[in-house]
Amino acid sequence: MSIRNPRRTFTAGEARLSHASLWLSTMSNTRPSAGTDEVGMKIRELAEQWEQNAKGRLTETAYAIHLDVEAAARLAAIAEMYPKRTPDELLGELIGAALEELEASFPYVRGQQVVATDEEGNPLYEDVGPTPRFLELSRRHLQEISDREAL
Repeated sequence: MSIRNPRRTFTAGEARLSHASLWLSTMSNTRPSAGTDEVGMKIRELAEQWEQNAKGRLTETAYAIHLDVEAAARLAAIAEMYPKRTPDELLGELIGAALEELEASFPYVRGQQVVATDEEGNPLYEDVGPTPRFLELSRRHLQEISDREAL
């Protein structure tokens, strides 16, 4: 069995991973591995949260998105599997998990400045890749959203 994507064909093992993981891997042209890797664990944990009907803090801002037919079918399947969750809740949690995976996928780019030493005394260099900028922007936007919604 395989799932077709305009850019690639996924194997049966890859098909078991979430649509969000597949989308992120397609964007970076990497192949996700099936099994118990870190990505698989996060998705499994997300499914466990759905089973428990956990609620998180939500913004007042609503987002409207259009899904392709395959993604809409997968969302409908997940919504049927987890009827205590609305499609909006599922989408929000899937996007949150995908953003965490995206952040984790950013490459470390070694800078010139030593920021610490490890337990063996080896120097640890600053990260000058996209992660620090993403974290800085995320914190800034979180503060702006929190301030706006506190009014």
